[in-house]
Amino acid sequence: MNENAIGKTVIDAAVKVHRELGPGLLETVYEVVLAKELESRGLHVERQVPVPIVYAGMRFEEGFRADMIVEGKVILELKSVEQLSKVHPKQLFTYLKLTGLKLGFLLNFGGSLMKDGIERVVNGLPEDELGVSASLRETQPGIESGGVANGAPPQR
Repeated sequence: MNENAIGKTVIDAAVKVHRELGPGLLETVYEVVLAKELESRGLHVERQVPVPIVYAGMRFEEGFRADMIVEGKVILELKSVEQLSKVHPKQLFTYLKLTGLKLGFLLNFGGSLMKDGIERVVNGLPEDELGVSASLRETQPGIESGGVANGAPPQR
């Protein structure tokens, strides 16, 4: 299953979880429930995955923890806040660079509509694989949500 097929399943599952639980719960609640929902759809999910970093030739075993990694290909960063900050997609992009993965999703369960809380972040995903739901925002480093990513306008 490629990154975009995984992404579609992730989005469908996140919308279902948000619809059933509603906004305003702790991030950890959404994490555990979303993980079970994705597993029920046949996907392998790792939670709170320690990701090492290398700095000045030194390896730090726990540079950060990825909230979820799905099928070893897609990072999910979960939030439960009123509104995402501009730093959140930048943070996810850094996670993608450190892991070498190409696709991540910022999922904010804090809003009244889940579709408004989904942001797709890419790290070198080939353009022919960039098909994405029209309701998602897409960002890359140094490019705000309204900018140009991979030579094409962001999909909305």
